[in-house]
Amino acid sequence: MDAFEQLASELFFANGYWVQNSLKVDLTKEEKVAIGRPSSPRWEIDLVAYSGGENRLLALECKSFLDSSGVAINEFLPDSTSSRYKLFREDETRDIVLNRMKSDLIAKGFISADCKISFGLVAAKIRPKDYDALPQYFAKRGWDLYGPNWIKSEVKRLAGSGYSNDVSAVVAKILLR
Repeated sequence: MDAFEQLASELFFANGYWVQNSLKVDLTKEEKVAIGRPSSPRWEIDLVAYSGGENRLLALECKSFLDSSGVAINEFLPDSTSSRYKLFREDETRDIVLNRMKSDLIAKGFISADCKISFGLVAAKIRPKDYDALPQYFAKRGWDLYGPNWIKSEVKRLAGSGYSNDVSAVVAKILLR
C-alpha cells in the first residue's frame, strides 16, 4: 500500500468507516471472459470503506499525483486510450468487478445483501483546468469524488481532534497547530 492510500484510509476511518486497503477481487473464468480478459490477474480495489450506520460500502481508487499536473478528466472518458481507470471507463468491467466484490464480502459475512455500493476516486490533485469539470462529470455518472478540498478539510479536522497515533494525525497536529 502506498502512503496516499494510507492517508485516505486514515481519513475515512476517522469518519467512522471500517477500511481495507488493496482489496483483491477474484473473478471467475467466466467473468474474465465476459470482460475480454481471460488471463487477467486478480483485480485490486485501492480502498474499500464500510459505514455500518449507512450500510454503505465505498470502493475507491486513490491517486495523489502531487508532483504531476494532476488527475485529468480526459482519462475517464469512454474513448480514452489511457491505461488507467479501466473501472471508470468500462461499465461492464466495473459492474462485474463490483458485483463479484459484493458477493464475496456477503459470503464472508462482512456486509449484508442490502448494502449499498458506491464507487469513486480519492484525488489529492486535480488538473487545474479540470477542477470544475471533473466533479460535474463524476456527479453525472453517479460516482463519488473526494478531492483536494475534502482531503485538506479532513486533515485540518485531524489536527483539532484528540490524541491519535496515526501518522496522518501526528503530522496534521505538527503542521497545523
